[in-house]
Amino acid sequence: QVQLVESGGGLVQAGDSLRLSCSASGRTFSNYVMGWFRQAPGKEREFVAGITRNGILTYYADSVKGRFTISRDNAKNTMYLQMNTLKPEDTAIYYCATLTYYGSRRGDSWGQGTQVTVSS
Repeated sequence: QVQLVESGGGLVQAGDSLRLSCSASGRTFSNYVMGWFRQAPGKEREFVAGITRNGILTYYADSVKGRFTISRDNAKNTMYLQMNTLKPEDTAIYYCATLTYYGSRRGDSWGQGTQVTVSS
């Protein structure tokens, strides 16, 4: 099983940018379709973005499309989430996860999460 560790969260103001990282270990990272999820206070965890094993294809939740960009560097065993034009409603704990297949919106193996707080 792959181990995942998120980093890069923090407190920012509305309109700012932030880049999250997800470092993988334990198994061959390039074998996994990957994704980002988030959970806001009092809400269920929701899908944010997904990316194929080779990083060529990506897909997003409508709420972040055009503002967030998912990418990966298989040589560094790391996935990223570039978040631009952040809004207070983006405040959540962000998790990276493996996905069973490209297009899935259900995570399999999870990291511990990193907090993102966007102030208005």
